[in-house]
Amino acid sequence: MNQHSHHRPPVEGRGRGPQPAAGSLQIALFAGMAEAAGCRILEIAWPGGSVADLRRAVATARPEIGPLLARSAVAVEDVFAADESPVPCGAEVAIIPPVSGG
Repeated sequence: MNQHSHHRPPVEGRGRGPQPAAGSLQIALFAGMAEAAGCRILEIAWPGGSVADLRRAVATARPEIGPLLARSAVAVEDVFAADESPVPCGAEVAIIPPVSGG
């Protein structure tokens, strides 16, 4: 009997907060984007799609962040993602606005 088949190591990055509802996505917002949206976590209905689809869905849900969203980076599961990259339902997603020096 294989001893390793019974025990699976814990998966990092899970259990850090409330889990999104089925068919939805929780998106972490930062800096000026969080201020403009009035929240640090945005939950949207999400059937799955690409980063480009996600940008459109977020812009529809929160039009006030649309201009900033177009210039922001999107990270999926802690990796910066291109617009054609897939975003599965329930993924860990963050939108990081550009940083300006001063």
